[in-house]
Amino acid sequence: MINNQEILETIRMIQDQHLDVRTITMGISLLDCADSDIERSCRRVYDKICRRAQQLVRTGEDIEKEYGIPIINKRLSVTPIAMLCAVSGGNPLLYARALDEAAKTVGVNFVGGFSALVQKGFAAGDRPLIEAIPEALAETERVCSSVNVGSTRAGINMDAVALMGRIVRECAEKTADNNCFGAAKLVIFCNAVDDNPFMAGAFHGVGEGDCKLNVGVSGPGVVRAALAQAPEDCDLTAVAEIIKKTAFKITRVGQLVGAEASRRLGVPFGIVDLSLAPTPAVGDSVAHILEEIGLETCGACGTTAALALLNDAVKKGGVMASSNVGGLSGAFIPVSEDAGMIDAARSGALKIEKLEAMTAVCSVGLDMIVIPGDTQAEVISALIADEAAIGMVNSKTTAVRVIPAVGRKAGEELEFGGLFGSGPVMGINPVSPHKFIRRGGQIPAPIQSLKN
Repeated sequence: MINNQEILETIRMIQDQHLDVRTITMGISLLDCADSDIERSCRRVYDKICRRAQQLVRTGEDIEKEYGIPIINKRLSVTPIAMLCAVSGGNPLLYARALDEAAKTVGVNFVGGFSALVQKGFAAGDRPLIEAIPEALAETERVCSSVNVGSTRAGINMDAVALMGRIVRECAEKTADNNCFGAAKLVIFCNAVDDNPFMAGAFHGVGEGDCKLNVGVSGPGVVRAALAQAPEDCDLTAVAEIIKKTAFKITRVGQLVGAEASRRLGVPFGIVDLSLAPTPAVGDSVAHILEEIGLETCGACGTTAALALLNDAVKKGGVMASSNVGGLSGAFIPVSEDAGMIDAARSGALKIEKLEAMTAVCSVGLDMIVIPGDTQAEVISALIADEAAIGMVNSKTTAVRVIPAVGRKAGEELEFGGLFGSGPVMGINPVSPHKFIRRGGQIPAPIQSLKN
């Protein structure tokens, strides 16, 4: 039974500590929209999205008003479009336009799924879609893209890694007049999951059924506030307990919203992704949680250990609150979207090398990092390979979302606005990995039974 104290506590979390449901994301299968005629296929895509998602935004807004819980984004994820390209052939840009028009019609913020899964090689439709990504993200407003280049079972497709370094650069160049924003809508994964509700990497996995509703809930400010009230002399075991209990409360909010939206829309409830997703707002920062744990500044020695504690405690608390926890679930560290990370990067305390170490113990990976505009494609590819290797060996999801800031150098700034924030251009090791990347081929999957 929920008592008055719990209700008041939740109200404080929302009003003072930035608790929100970051997104309700409807996943829609488009497999039945495949057709040898690409224009007919695109019409089916548009029609199905509009039919399935026509009430999504209104339902989210109604729940916000009735329960007083902010739902920041309403989004869509769809079957990886490369699978439809394999049937239809033709220009993949037609699918991107259809997705964008459907997203505008139903009023969602973003639609994810202009995607390809190439961890073990390129199938029909994969290369044409990947080559179309820069133009698609430059031309459309709400379409997001992802490519999965590796997995623990398959290894890493280094031909795809080499290709994606060039694609990231082209995304930035084609949107140079819009702060290189195209690159911010592209994620390169290892071990991508089928039920991720967060952008830009969301897509609807082929094993997910025809339609599902996934929820992403966030509350870094709530966790920080709880830790701020803890005694100064409490040890790290007690810190972990505080985080677990707080994550439990946060996840219950997501479970409530997800179940209610599912009931009203008549769509099966998928998962709650309990990731701590920060924003540029003061008081809503994962970096500030780490500093509350005891670091002078995020990026100091001990940052990786503190983040490991945070990530584990969030998951332990969340799984007790819901039987449907999934997605990525943990703590995100997107530099430009986190006020504490931005400050740490500006001061020089946080560098890309430290961020890479942190990705071994948290959700996803090198996220929303602005790099110098003259960074070579091979360097970006090598960065992707490093991050994919961390994911492959550790059986976890990792990703890279970097933005080459065309015309800017390390120490300058790139401003996106809104939830995407702003970021200092971070220096990156320019020493060439050209020969390594040009070798191509496949990095074999690890022998999991010999881990030590």
